[in-house]
Amino acid sequence: MINRQIAVIFNGIADLLEIKGENPFRVRAYRRAAQNIDGLPHDVGLMTDEALLEVPGIGHDLAAKIREYADTGKITAYEELKKEVPEGLPVLLSVPSLGPKTARILYDTLKIKDIDDLERLAREHKLSGLPGIKEKTEENILKGIAMLKRGLERKPIGRVRPVAEELLEQLRKKAPVKELRLAGSLRRWKETINDIDILATSHAPQRVMNSFVHLPQVRSILMHGPTKSSVVIADGIQVDLRVVEEGAFGAALAYFTGSKAHNIRLREMAVKEGLKINEYGIFRESDKKRLGGEKEEDVYRLLGLPYIAPELREDTGEIEAAREGRLPKLITIDDIKGDLHVHTKKSDGSHTLNELVEAARKQGYEYIAITDHSKGLGVAKGLNEERILDETREIKAMNKQLRGFRVFTGVEVDIRSDYTLDLPDGVLKELDIVVASIHSGFRQSKEQLTKRVISAIKNRYVTAIAHPTGRLIGERDAYEVDMEKVFAAAKEAGTALEINAYPLRLDLNDTNTKRAKEMGIPLMINTDTHVTNQFTSMIYGVSIGRRGWLEKTDVLNTRNAENLLQWVQRSKT
Repeated sequence: MINRQIAVIFNGIADLLEIKGENPFRVRAYRRAAQNIDGLPHDVGLMTDEALLEVPGIGHDLAAKIREYADTGKITAYEELKKEVPEGLPVLLSVPSLGPKTARILYDTLKIKDIDDLERLAREHKLSGLPGIKEKTEENILKGIAMLKRGLERKPIGRVRPVAEELLEQLRKKAPVKELRLAGSLRRWKETINDIDILATSHAPQRVMNSFVHLPQVRSILMHGPTKSSVVIADGIQVDLRVVEEGAFGAALAYFTGSKAHNIRLREMAVKEGLKINEYGIFRESDKKRLGGEKEEDVYRLLGLPYIAPELREDTGEIEAAREGRLPKLITIDDIKGDLHVHTKKSDGSHTLNELVEAARKQGYEYIAITDHSKGLGVAKGLNEERILDETREIKAMNKQLRGFRVFTGVEVDIRSDYTLDLPDGVLKELDIVVASIHSGFRQSKEQLTKRVISAIKNRYVTAIAHPTGRLIGERDAYEVDMEKVFAAAKEAGTALEINAYPLRLDLNDTNTKRAKEMGIPLMINTDTHVTNQFTSMIYGVSIGRRGWLEKTDVLNTRNAENLLQWVQRSKT
């Protein structure tokens, strides 16, 4: 898919326009288009012109640019725009947290043209003192550079998994494969991915390898063997494909799924039982007889363990839980009954209320909550008191016409820097679902940020804290907040915490999710949908829930609408 490349270019155009001081609405239009394209589950390069125009934020001009890239591999307007801006500036803008104004100052004053110079001067404290640049700014620049370098090594799962699934689809069409599965960290649903591991069985391994190395995504071939090949695809992602014999497929799948620490524990258990486990099977040491390996369950069965789901295989207590019969019955995507964090075009969403309801029903949901932004988030066209109440009346009128589906009234209310909420309690108490979140002041002290979150938790009308740590994977680190204090406050108040399923957020992360479960804190899994196709991101949030050992009963939006509303109403009393 070329979606990611198009999104990068559109964001690049927005950066360059911002440097030039162009109309901010034009800048915002490119960023919105980039976000919507990046979230599409299918290749924009294969879409018709009519279909492109149906994507929110894509008009005739941007559709033509997408078509140009699909046909030629470049966008002329972008190439021309780059000539109007000094060469080093776009490079500086690749650093997370470094905005156009600061980049311009650094370039004009110190003639910084590359990341290495920027890092050196920041470490030497030669940036502070320039207009608007303080010592804290230097620290943030160094953090941004470190994040950029990490991003070159590991990619967010939301970027990699669609690519991997497309590879599988093409291999099924073009190669004589029987079994074909993802392995490695992708199968464990880690939030960031280094490379893609694929396992297959086939009666003609060489034909599979020939098809694999000639897939259109392949940019270079690292190795082309009879049963194993490695290639590099777009974005520098390495893909390894192995064809194994059918009798060893289960053992190989377990071995190459990992994690390394989990596998070591299994091998240690095997040695004590006089067994040997590797990618070829499970063997008895005394006579080298293979006892199993065709199915992955063989590995665990022969060690006297129940099957352990891939998401749990991190050596964080799953083996002990398996021995003691304490493995959780993990939540599944089918358990989710609705989405409680959804935006309409009245704030920064792309669709009407009717369009969102139709899309949610197609997902099989029983309900959604409309949580448009509150007035303080001007960039998102946040709603004031009057507009919120108007929307509430519209939703209530719609509910009278709906059958088998419910729309909850709601808002995503800003937690302000002075520890108050962006809307008065008199408005919030009229709503079914109130999610509270921080969208500004990320660089406040840990004490201030923690106090802001806890102040919202203690408000009786706040249902949940949305994306609690504010991170964007590869773009912005989590802000400094004392999560143990947040957990304690949420436990005491009975306020829920959200797992935001947007693939670049995944916030709470798996570690914090598991901790919240241990403390008995109610959780939600929501998509933060701004475009209808983002409803499909729910699977990423569920995967975080599974990695955090969540069961169906731990998550509020696995309840039906009536039970959910009863829980919310009890929490307000």
